[in-house]
Amino acid sequence: MALTLFLVLLLLFALGMPIAFALAMATSIAVLIDGRYPQIVVLKEMFTGIDSFPLMAVPFFILAAELMSGGALTVVLLRFAAQFVSHLRGGLGYANILSLTLFSGVSGSAMADVAGPGAMMSRMMEKAGYDRDYAAALTASTAIIGPVIPPSIIMIIYALQDETVSVGALFMAGFVPGALIAVAMATTNWWVSRRRNYRSGGAMPPLREMLVNTWKALPALFLIVVILVGIRFGIFTPTEASVVAVFYALACGKWVYRSLRWSALPGILSRAALLTAAVLLIVSASAAFAWVLTIERVPQAMAETLIAWDLSPITFLFAVNILLLLFGIFLEPLPGVMILVPILAPIAATLGIDPLHFAIVVIVNLTIGMITPPVGGLLFVTSVTIHVSMVALVRQLPPFLIAHLVVLALLTLFPALSTWVPHALGFR
Repeated sequence: MALTLFLVLLLLFALGMPIAFALAMATSIAVLIDGRYPQIVVLKEMFTGIDSFPLMAVPFFILAAELMSGGALTVVLLRFAAQFVSHLRGGLGYANILSLTLFSGVSGSAMADVAGPGAMMSRMMEKAGYDRDYAAALTASTAIIGPVIPPSIIMIIYALQDETVSVGALFMAGFVPGALIAVAMATTNWWVSRRRNYRSGGAMPPLREMLVNTWKALPALFLIVVILVGIRFGIFTPTEASVVAVFYALACGKWVYRSLRWSALPGILSRAALLTAAVLLIVSASAAFAWVLTIERVPQAMAETLIAWDLSPITFLFAVNILLLLFGIFLEPLPGVMILVPILAPIAATLGIDPLHFAIVVIVNLTIGMITPPVGGLLFVTSVTIHVSMVALVRQLPPFLIAHLVVLALLTLFPALSTWVPHALGFR
C-alpha cells in the first residue's frame, strides 16, 4: 500500500493538483486498492488529525494577524523600521527586511508577510530605483522568517507531532534563528546593493519624528511581548494566548490606531476563515497520509535502517538536511512536518540530539523549500502579489538561497543557537 501511496502522490503532483487534495486522494486510492480498510477510515483519520485543542490556536493567530493588518499595523511598522536604515546604501532593502521581521512577530505566516508589508516595500523599492525582480526576491527570501519566529503556525503543528517539545519552548527557540536569517538577508542586500549601486532612500528623519513613529509602533510590538510573557509565566496556554492576541489586535486597531472599522470585520473574518480552512485541510490530509505510513510500518523501517547505519549525530543531521531540502522542493512545510517529523524525531532522540535543536533544523529547512524552484509556493504568491514574472524572480534567488543554507549549516553545527534561549527561560 505504501508503494501505491507514493506513486499516486507523485502522479498527482505532476498533474499540478493542490497539495491537500493530492495527499487526500493518494491516501484514498491506496486504501481502496489495498482493500483491507473501508474508505470511511480515511475520513475518520482526517477528522482525527484536526481534533486537537492546541490546534485551535491556528485560526485565532491567523485572525489576530488579519485584524492587525486591517488596523494599520503594516504602515506603522514600515515607518518604524524605515526610519533607522533607509538612509544607508541599499536602505530600503534593509527597511524591507526589518519591517518583515517585525511583522512576522504578529502574523506567523510567510504569505501574510509578502501580501502585507512585503508588497508595500517592494513598490517603494522600485520607485527608488531598485529592480522590481530583486525587490520581489528579497521580499520572498525574508518572508520565510514568519514561520520561524513566534507566533508560528508551523511550530504549533510540529509540537502536535513531537510530544517531547512544547509550543512555548519552540516559540522561544525561534528567536535566534529568525534573527540569523534577518542578518543573512541584510548581508546579501549589502553585497548586492554595492554591486548594483542601489542608493539610500533619503536622509534620516528628525529625532522628533523618529520618537513619534516609535511611540506609535509600541502597541503593535507589545503584542509579541504579551504572548511570550503570558506563556512563560503560565498566565495562559499557547491556545489561550491566541485568543488574547485576537482581542488585543481588535483593541489596537479600533481604539489605539483608530483605523479599524466595524464594517471591515466581515471581510477580515472571511479572509481568516479561508486561510484557516486551507491550513486545516492540509493538516487533515497529511494526518490521513501519515496514518497509512504508520500502519505500513514505514517509519519503523526507516528508523531501523538509519540506526543500523550507526550514524553520528552530526552526520545524521546533515543527512536529514539533504533529505528535507529535496523533500521541500515538492511539498510545503506543513505536510512536511506532519509526514516526516513522526519518523525522524524519534531517531534524533535515540542519537541524543536535543529535541528543540532538531525541531528548529527541520522547521528552518522546510521553510527554505517555500522559495526553492520549481514548486516553492511562496514564489508564486510573490510573483502574483508584486507583479513580477516567475523567471525573473528565480534569477535573483541564488544569493539568498546560499545565505539561507549558511544559516541552516550554522544552526545544524551549533545547537546552542536554538536551545540557549528556551533553556535559559526554563523551558525543557
